Amino acid sequence: MIERAVEAQQRPVRILAITDEVDERLYGPGIRARCGTVDLVLSCGDLPGYYLDYVASMLQAPLYGVHGNHDASLASSDAADRPQGWGMDELHTRVVREQGLLIGGFDGSLLYNRGPYQYSEEGMRLQVARMVPRLLANRLRYGRYLDILVTHAPPRDIHDLPDLCHRGFNVFRWFLRTFRPQYHLHGHIHVYDNRTVTKTGFCDTVVLNTYPYRELTVAAPA
Repeated sequence: MIERAVEAQQRPVRILAITDEVDERLYGPGIRARCGTVDLVLSCGDLPGYYLDYVASMLQAPLYGVHGNHDASLASSDAADRPQGWGMDELHTRVVREQGLLIGGFDGSLLYNRGPYQYSEEGMRLQVARMVPRLLANRLRYGRYLDILVTHAPPRDIHDLPDLCHRGFNVFRWFLRTFRPQYHLHGHIHVYDNRTVTKTGFCDTVVLNTYPYRELTVAAPA
């Protein structure tokens, strides 16, 4: 009886997460048939504005996301095509409540050539610190800190690679241990071999590499 009462207080939210590559399976008229009803689109970065706009518009779903280390190079000289004009609600250092879910995120990758959207480990720790007050407020108000963390880079030693550019952030491991979101969605690591691990449990969190797109259903409080 108690289990059924808990289930009745939750509802499924269908999410499409996209990252790093314009996928022809989504960038075409078949997207609605392929994806069906989508409640929310989340971008993990390194995607051009026209693609983000197309996916969100065709699915008629709100779009939130973070920027990747290549986003600046994907923009044209037209001011309307710069990252801040891409029609995406940006999550960097923010927490939003959407579809009953608490969602936050962080831009960028580990610093490797001083380009845009790159952070040293210390720099990312400072970005994380900016979000902490909101997370604590969430705990008081909703009984939990965060449901979904969206980043471009992965945590250190989870889905990352040994080269500096594709190495994950240590502070993300601390974040997952401390705030225990249901999911951590990331991009940045391209997958060319279907034997590559793209789903890993860490503490109470499921870490998912969303390259080039991933569909998931998350239970949200009604």
